[in-house]
Amino acid sequence: MHEIKNRKAVIDFKLTENIPLGASYGLLTLESAAELPAIQPGQFAQVRIDGSKETFLRRPISICEAGERHVKLLVRRAGPGTDALLRTEPGATVNCMLPLGNGWTLPAKADPELKLLLIGGGVGVAPLLALGKELKSRGYAPEFLLGARSEADLLMLDEFKALGTVHITTDDGSAGTHGVVTAHKRLTHPADQIYCCGPMPMMKAVARAASRLGAPCEVSLENVMACGLGACLCCVEKTMRGNVCVCTEGPVFNVKHLLWQD
Repeated sequence: MHEIKNRKAVIDFKLTENIPLGASYGLLTLESAAELPAIQPGQFAQVRIDGSKETFLRRPISICEAGERHVKLLVRRAGPGTDALLRTEPGATVNCMLPLGNGWTLPAKADPELKLLLIGGGVGVAPLLALGKELKSRGYAPEFLLGARSEADLLMLDEFKALGTVHITTDDGSAGTHGVVTAHKRLTHPADQIYCCGPMPMMKAVARAASRLGAPCEVSLENVMACGLGACLCCVEKTMRGNVCVCTEGPVFNVKHLLWQD
């Protein structure tokens, strides 16, 4: 895990674009009037929900792109809060606290031949897109293995294909290889580093596959979060050094530090 020491900010953004991605997802572009703090791939935002009377707490959303004055958030409709966010019209104000947490560990070795495999499922592809862009900007050639329930749930494929080779699996066989990501033949070939984000069973299966390959593996956990600052203790995860808050110690962890052994 790469520990980040940059400052946090609470910012009123202007929503400039809200693009539906199928029935359950949306891509929001937020613009800031002022320059943003440095945001590292793998960090997230706590978003205030203003359009839902049922929602009192901020929602944690992964940052899939960040610039000097803008961020893009990939949002999955999971309840009243995210539904209200996805229904927000361009021009509205969206208040975010960011950047939060610690991001991915970038390779220490400046070798463009390194085999860097990024594995994502569902909305878990968001922090991998940010990582893929950073890796390519540094001269690496990231490779992606993306899984979804069906073709309709595959997100932002054009953006991933612009960064490197993309392998696809779907549970129903409607696109790519029929099955889950860990059944894909790519995971029978060597990798120098594996990065993963998605449903917990998928990440644990990827961690086991990485162990078989002898590849270091980092995962981005999606534990329930309320405050994003380590105060509420909603997101506690058991690790080799005791219980830690995912929002402050993660969300990215090396799997060797997690108690995931069978």
